[in-house]
Amino acid sequence: MKLRGCGTALVTPFRKDGSIDEPALRSLVAWQVESGIDFLVPCGTTGETPTLVREEWLRVIDITIEVAGGRVPIMAGATSNATRDAVEKAQTVAARRGVDAILTASPYYNKPTQEGLYQHFKAIAEAVEKPLILYNVPGRTGANLEPATLARLAAIPNIIGVKEASGNIGQIADACNAVPEGFLVFSGDDAVTLPVIALGGVGIISVAGNEIPHEMAEMTRAALANQWDTARRIHRKYLALMQANFIESNPIPVKAVLAMMGRIEEIYRLPLCPMKKENRAKLEKIASEAGLMARTLVAG
Repeated sequence: MKLRGCGTALVTPFRKDGSIDEPALRSLVAWQVESGIDFLVPCGTTGETPTLVREEWLRVIDITIEVAGGRVPIMAGATSNATRDAVEKAQTVAARRGVDAILTASPYYNKPTQEGLYQHFKAIAEAVEKPLILYNVPGRTGANLEPATLARLAAIPNIIGVKEASGNIGQIADACNAVPEGFLVFSGDDAVTLPVIALGGVGIISVAGNEIPHEMAEMTRAALANQWDTARRIHRKYLALMQANFIESNPIPVKAVLAMMGRIEEIYRLPLCPMKKENRAKLEKIASEAGLMARTLVAG
């Protein structure tokens, strides 16, 4: 297993009746792999996991494993703000053949101290043998995993990396310097993939990868190969799209674009809901300018 490059944080397609749209999910996963994505992340928070019941969560992971067929690594999401529940979820997903690594986010709402974060992630790591990638996204969780705490956690053998979505380049620089060589630092924000790689990061766990998997993988690989002219050219072309994906709460915009492309139906689970009309108009213009409307297909 080589976790490096661009991995897509997959959306979860739904039908009008609210159930998981399994054909659309299968089609999306197949397209991702065929487009050259480096790895896949089912049931991250882009997959609306807080609204999935346990059976649905495991079903999405199982379908992703089945369709990927061993062609790319699978990093499955398993998160809870109750440590005991997070441990149980990690153990459940670790038992899945075909899961190569587990992505687990900081507890949300509780606002644990740095010691609380350390003990939470340590408990999960000690309960499973599979590699763990920690996910720091303080804008969504209310808790920031600081570089000194990350360095402590990096000493635990199966904690092998972090998805850093603090939005703070200074902190990401400190994190890259604090962890041992070989520890994997992924950008958690598409727009700062290139600076994170320049600081020593190994890639991106991407929202835009849902829409432009080939281009995001190409950009990331170019940066990792020090082909910065190529990387910057792709970044310039798609930066507006990367930013527009957060014009409202993720994954509302990315699901809207995928629906415009004919890949999924635009269905969300409450408390997420469709975009404001003015934001949709902006998003449609940006997606069209990025050439995505030329790639539409009949959703199947």
